[in-house]
Amino acid sequence: MAVIIRHKSHVMSNLVGYESKYYTVDIIIVVYIHSCTTEYPNQNIVEEFNFIKQRNKGDKLYPPNWEDLDKRPLPVWYDSAKIGIFVVWGVYSVPSVYDEWFWYFWKGQKIPKYVEFMKKNYRPGFTYPDFASMLTAEFLDTDEWATLFKSSGAEYVVFTTKHHEGFTMWPSNYSFNWNSMAVGPKRDIVGTLVSSAESNGITLFCSVDKNLIFKFNPMFLLDKANNFKTQEFVRTKTMPELYELVNNYKPDLIWSDGSARQHSSYWNSTEFLAWLYNYSPVRDEVVTNDRWGIDTVCKHGGFLTCSDRFNPGKLQKKKWENAMTIDKQSWGFRRNAKIDEFLTIEELIATVVKTVSCGGNILINVAPSYDGTIQPVFQERLKQMGSWLQVNSDAIYSSFPWKYQNDTFTPRVWYTEQQIKTTNAVYAMTLDWPEKYLYLQSPIPVKDKTFVYLLGTEGQLGWTASPQGGINITIPYIPYSKMPCRWAWVFRLEGLQNG
Repeated sequence: MAVIIRHKSHVMSNLVGYESKYYTVDIIIVVYIHSCTTEYPNQNIVEEFNFIKQRNKGDKLYPPNWEDLDKRPLPVWYDSAKIGIFVVWGVYSVPSVYDEWFWYFWKGQKIPKYVEFMKKNYRPGFTYPDFASMLTAEFLDTDEWATLFKSSGAEYVVFTTKHHEGFTMWPSNYSFNWNSMAVGPKRDIVGTLVSSAESNGITLFCSVDKNLIFKFNPMFLLDKANNFKTQEFVRTKTMPELYELVNNYKPDLIWSDGSARQHSSYWNSTEFLAWLYNYSPVRDEVVTNDRWGIDTVCKHGGFLTCSDRFNPGKLQKKKWENAMTIDKQSWGFRRNAKIDEFLTIEELIATVVKTVSCGGNILINVAPSYDGTIQPVFQERLKQMGSWLQVNSDAIYSSFPWKYQNDTFTPRVWYTEQQIKTTNAVYAMTLDWPEKYLYLQSPIPVKDKTFVYLLGTEGQLGWTASPQGGINITIPYIPYSKMPCRWAWVFRLEGLQNG
């Protein structure tokens, strides 16, 4: 049966790093205590998994193996969207120093600066779960969040419904009093955000870290002790939560993480994805990433993330995403951050341009504070990006990589391509404003057939064919107050010989 851990059992006594408070106080998580046999106390969970496995053996479009799952076409909306916002928010936003792995580095690695911070600022015996009640969210306004995200020009939002600490931002039946309804905000954060996003015309998606901090979860440690030949943690915690999340909130993207140290077979990843693609309520539009096991990263899944801040600078064989941060040092909110540790708008737009030119989507992280506010530096960057996209969106949304990703002569110029009625348009995005001329070696113009425009201005620009190949674009004088944008300028070239 389901119980709360309140005391040391034979299993618990050998767990490394398990916080003593868990033995005496109703904290964290519902677990299922049983022997290492095939009999499970929660028969409903077992029956659900058996039903899914049995159904996955039958005829279907995408059977539960990577070869077949990888044949599923990527839904069109994802490649067209290009830009998303990643919201990383959880209990780690309360201590809000150093990074979002605070629990692990404090109690797991025992890194001195984390240990000293706790000694100086919190009472003896204070545990990480004590932070949960301080995740107050008193200023949380999800409509305000949605308005901000829409103003940024982002087409989708990925929200960390559960990070590595295991705290669910929805009232999960498999996380008892370690969820946002039971402690802290006392709200269904996911449900509220979904409603606000939909009313503002934004699609909300879910990020799920499937593991808890390794040293702190008894079911995971039990599986580890059995060399991952058992799946207690997967059967009673991670997979039930995933099915619950999909069925209740119907996200069109599952951004999985936290599984890269174990094989995907341990996580039942192919079984879940076969259900997701064939039978789930989001089977037609759902998109998934590649973090489903140590054998899948940068290889299997709907799109590749490969590593954090992945930006290869060249075309990839498969659709990919650059998940990156405005705060250069952390995904979570940091009270001790300094202004020069954040990307400038020039750096952010340069990253967007380079990513999209090479066929990637970009997922830009912002980190709310414990009270539910998004700090001004994040707001400013998102609104600045939105103002740039209002002028230059044709070069980004629904674009395709051109045959050249960047110019072969002039540095800091990146290309995309777009179909305009019956004409192909090539977009040259330069990160530096040219003074009198912009020489581009990669495009080959055609006399009387090539037309050049600067997005955000009216009329055509003059050009000449260069003797060494390429095109020289004449840059007109434009007063500063009349400049179409302040960062990165986009030239549209139509009628190219190699367009």
